[in-house]
Amino acid sequence: MVLPEVEELKKYTFDLGPIRPPSEGGSASLLIRATSNCPWNLCTFCSSYKGKRFVYRSVEEVKKDIDSAKAIADLLKALSNKLGGMDWVARIIDPLFLYGKEFEELSPDEMRNYENIALVYRWLAAGARAVFLQDANTLIMRTNELTEVLQHIRRSFPTVLRITSYARAKTLAHKPLEDLIKIRQAGLTRLHVGLESGDDEVLTYIKKGVSSEEQIEAGQRSKKAGFELSEYWMPGVGGRRLWEQHAKNTARVLNEINPDYIRSRPFTPRPNTPLYEAYLKGGFELTTPHERLRELKLMVSELNVTSRVCFDHFMNSWRRADGAFLFKQDYEGYRFPEEKALVLGLIEEGLRLDESTHISAETLAKMPYI
Repeated sequence: MVLPEVEELKKYTFDLGPIRPPSEGGSASLLIRATSNCPWNLCTFCSSYKGKRFVYRSVEEVKKDIDSAKAIADLLKALSNKLGGMDWVARIIDPLFLYGKEFEELSPDEMRNYENIALVYRWLAAGARAVFLQDANTLIMRTNELTEVLQHIRRSFPTVLRITSYARAKTLAHKPLEDLIKIRQAGLTRLHVGLESGDDEVLTYIKKGVSSEEQIEAGQRSKKAGFELSEYWMPGVGGRRLWEQHAKNTARVLNEINPDYIRSRPFTPRPNTPLYEAYLKGGFELTTPHERLRELKLMVSELNVTSRVCFDHFMNSWRRADGAFLFKQDYEGYRFPEEKALVLGLIEEGLRLDESTHISAETLAKMPYI
């Protein structure tokens, strides 16, 4: 017997971007693409949107995607009620059952539909509490349009407690505070900002397009508006030449912002980026695992924040003697200042081990980025 809800599921699709923060991935968040690609797209270390044109999506397009996600969610819930639970629904979320084809045989349209259904299923199974707005800089949207999208999400998914987004510091620094407050009140709760470095020379070298003072202004405005703020920094992105000033000035900027989360994303050269080409040609010297730990030690020792310091990505690849990760990789990390001494102690532990214990940036560069 063919269930009518299964046939109906195949009618709905919505757009998905290429990346999201780890803490917003897996089953944690429903992904809604508010804008496509990156409006800046000049950072020399980033490969996520290279060769792709930025698209400012209309409110109607985004709301249509939200409606499609809601239709899929409603159909999955109807199937759950009919079959006796989400565990039974899982058995039909299978390409062979849905389309009569193996996964490898799906057409592009079928693949997109399948990915949408699987995403919404996992999200429902996890409680349907969080939404992440893609892509690189949702805050570039006009304030009235972004608030309309946020309100539509809230109406469509009343169980949602958290809506989050990437945001570019340059945009936040120049968006009026009253606009940020309106966006926060409309339902956006958390911002993920790529600080990368607090050093102006490093920022210029990697073509971040923002100054350290603008980053401070952006972070402080975000906090004043009531957002929960995650700032990402990149150990190693200053290379051997700029590592010390990179560490010191990153700590300086983070101290001025005092974000809720400080997340470490060690620099890894990625193909098809200018910094990767500079590395191949010898113009950029990668730091070794021990050199990065010393950089991390300097940055952490100068932090004076009440933040969570996190190592929630496999690129934080330093190891213990038994092969386990040196730092815990959960999304909440270490509470500062209470656990600052613990983190510094772990750094010392890593430095005492032979450098071959740790995975190098060169090795990480050969691994897929997730």
